[in-house]
Amino acid sequence: MNQQDKPEYVRDLFSAIASRYELVNHLLSGGLDFYWRAVAVRIVSNWKPSLLLDVATGSGDLGLAIRKGVSGTRVIGADFCRPMLEVARRKGLTELVEADGLKLPFVTGSFDGVTAAFGLRNMASWEGGLTEMGRILKPGGHLLILDFSLPTLPVIRPLYRAYLHLVLPIIAGVATGRKDAYEYLAGSIEQFPSGTAMTQLIEKCGFRNAVAHPLSLGTVSLYTAERV
Repeated sequence: MNQQDKPEYVRDLFSAIASRYELVNHLLSGGLDFYWRAVAVRIVSNWKPSLLLDVATGSGDLGLAIRKGVSGTRVIGADFCRPMLEVARRKGLTELVEADGLKLPFVTGSFDGVTAAFGLRNMASWEGGLTEMGRILKPGGHLLILDFSLPTLPVIRPLYRAYLHLVLPIIAGVATGRKDAYEYLAGSIEQFPSGTAMTQLIEKCGFRNAVAHPLSLGTVSLYTAERV
């Protein structure tokens, strides 16, 4: 896919599957997405941010989990896909902004924390997205990225790839009517940096102390860092 065409494709794709996005995520992850968010919430609770932005909030699952699980934190969700924001609003995440993660409409240094769950991977520029998240963070503010990754274990990786490319698109296609959405997902996971490659990219974009936390045999990774 041409990088300049990616934003429009991603917006159209998620607009088409917005109403079933949450259900399909639970189905395809076997319910593990609840666990991944719970780990993220525990980490954010240690930071005690007063104002947090959830970038690419989608249907609002992580933003809602943080608002519920971290006392005293005001959570704002941002996404460039209006139908997804409408789903998030119906679920109770009321502070929402329609915005591209590469051009966030917030004053520099205005947030204590920024999160992005399964959203950075879909941006036209990963470096641009991270840099923009860093811009709106206060010095010393915290970043959390949750996204898919490829397992490092030689036994697991080929099985996971077979699931991504052969099984996942079929199941998701039946559930959403958009098999191409999950064919895109598999390809995007293959291309997305993980582990050391991701922590190095994060630090290149103005952060320090970047750490990778593999979850579920490395099929998902959680990354944390501090704004310089």
